[in-house]
Amino acid sequence: MPLPLTVEHVFDLFVAVAAPVEIGDVGARDRRVIAITGGEVRGPRLNGRILPGGADFQVIEASGLTRLHARYVVEADDGALVYIENDGIRWGAPEDLDRLRRGLPVDPERIYFATAPRFETAHPDHLWLMRSTFVAKGIRRPDRVEISVYRVG
Repeated sequence: MPLPLTVEHVFDLFVAVAAPVEIGDVGARDRRVIAITGGEVRGPRLNGRILPGGADFQVIEASGLTRLHARYVVEADDGALVYIENDGIRWGAPEDLDRLRRGLPVDPERIYFATAPRFETAHPDHLWLMRSTFVAKGIRRPDRVEISVYRVG
C-alpha cells in the first residue's frame, strides 16, 4: 500500500529577469541565458529578497520543450543567505511558446511549467530547506517569473 503524499506551501518567488541572451542553435537545440536581476520571496516559511546576479540557463529543444536550470541567491529577512538551484521544464502549444519566447504574455493555464528546487544554506534557522524535497509550479510573465514552492511530505 503506498504511503500518502502531502504538500505544504512554503513560499512564493517573484523573480525579476532581464531580456534573454540568445546564444542560438548549438546542435538540434537552442541555448539562451536569462539574467536574474532581483525580486522577492513571500510566504509562511520564508520571506526576503532575491539578490541580483543569478541566471536561468535554458535549452529549447526542437520539439519546443524548454529545459530550465536557474541558480540564484535569496537573502532572507533575518539576513540568512540561501542558494537556490532550480531545475524544471516548460511546455505548451507552439504558438504559446513562441509568444513566451518573444516576451509576450500567455495565459498561464496554457503552459506546463514545473520545477524541483534545491537549497543550500549555512544558517541554522533555515537548515530545514536542505532536509526536505520540494516541487514548484511556475508562471512566466514578460518581466518576471512567479514560482510557488511546496515541501513534499
